[in-house]
Formats: sequence, C-alpha cells, structure tokens
Amino acid sequence: MTGRDGGPAGGPWISLTTDYGLADGFVAACHGVLARLAPAARVIDVTHLVPPADVRRGAAVLAQTVPYLPVGVHVAVVDPGVGTARRGVALAAPGGLLVGPDNGLLLDAAEALGGITGAVELTNPAWLAPTVSRTFHGRDVFAPVAARLALGTPLAEAGPAVDPATLVRLPAPVVRADDAGFTAEVLTVDHFGNVQLAAPGALLAALPERVRVAGRAAVRGRTFGDAPAGGLVTYVDSAGLVALAVNTGRAVDLLGVRPGDVVTVTGD
Repeated sequence: MTGRDGGPAGGPWISLTTDYGLADGFVAACHGVLARLAPAARVIDVTHLVPPADVRRGAAVLAQTVPYLPVGVHVAVVDPGVGTARRGVALAAPGGLLVGPDNGLLLDAAEALGGITGAVELTNPAWLAPTVSRTFHGRDVFAPVAARLALGTPLAEAGPAVDPATLVRLPAPVVRADDAGFTAEVLTVDHFGNVQLAAPGALLAALPERVRVAGRAAVRGRTFGDAPAGGLVTYVDSAGLVALAVNTGRAVDLLGVRPGDVVTVTGD
C-alpha cells in the first residue's frame, strides 16, 4: 500500500525549517496546527536552529536538504519582516511545494526541486487562522496553508497567482575566479565549525595539492583526514561547494570568519 507521494502509506509529508529555537513553544504550536488540520501528515523537522533572522543561512540549509526529503510540502520560516508588507507565498516545483515568506528564503530550494512552476500569495482568509498574529505567521499562516496543501487542496485556492519574476531574491554571493585561484563569500558555518563557501567545487580542480586559504597554508583534499591533526583542508563538501575544515578542530575559529565575509583560496 502506498501514500499519495508513492511512498509507504501513512499520509503526506511536511517539513519544517525555522529560526524559532527550542527554548520556547513556537515549534510545538506549529506542530499542533499541522496535527489538528492534517492529522495523517508526517512532519520532518529539518532544523529550528537557523541563527535568528539569518535568511541566507536558512535558504542554504533548506536548498541543500529538500532534495533528500520525501515529496511533500516544505515550510520555512526565517522571517525578520513578519507583520510588514512582505508577502506570504507558496511555490510549486516538480519536486514539491514550498511555503513561507517572500524574502528570498524559498527560491534556492525551489530551484533544487526543479524550478518554480507556479506561485501564489497567501491571502485566502479561509486558509488561515481565524485570528492572525502580526508576529507569528508560522503558526497562523504558513502551517495552516501547508496542512491544506498536504491534504491535496489545489494551490490556486490559497490566493492569487504571483509572477515568479516579482519574488524577492537574495543578492548573489561573491564568487570570483582568476589565474591564482578564487575568492568566494562564506555562505554558511555548520555545527562542527566547517566553513562553506559559495564557490562551486569545480574551482578547486585547477589548484595544486598545497594551497593557501586567507594566507594560511592548507591542503586540497577529499576529506578531513587528508590534513594532519590541527591542519587546514579545503575540499568539496556534500553539497558540491568548496568548504574549509580543520582536522579535529574548527575552521571558523582558525580563520576568524563569519557568513558574508570573503575568503581567497590560491595555489601555494
């Protein structure tokens, strides 16, 4: 027996990605709304520890995760503009549906799922909570919409169509290649202190085995153990991007960088 996405029976899938943290009841409230409106749905918590208001980090985590999730509805809420004129939207892609604020958070994930095939603004009051808080759209707007979409209600009923060209996009991260190597923006820093750059992994191929990262000696490797303990290594990570790590250490501390900084990688 199979479910509506062709997977095991048991209901549709919904994922949640937020910056709500785990100290308050925000995540539980969203789970509660989903459970009341779509009790058969199964929910995957991608993360609720996106740094507060860090839309780019949320966008990167979402885009790098959704290709490995079941086909379903993906809710993302990193929303410093909540309650302002920014739109709430739902996007359709060949690999699933995305629900969240129109602030650039969803677009890379939509591309990872095959590209936007439809978009609507979430304005139908019948799809929202009876009273919508100006500061908690995750509970009152995005979760109710996701539940209805997971149950198979047509996207067009959520609100008017939106031209995808009008959706807010994040600025393109810095990536510059030259004869000596490349310079790229720090895209994310993970739990282990590994630094992910916006540069595609192919940019490493032209560099020798010994390189310099922000002026520091490093090796070009395939995994952390290709550098000695405490040594710096640059490699292609699981998302296909250039990353920096310290074997048994934290590259973010060694390099003193944060998301948005730029790092230069050159041949030694």
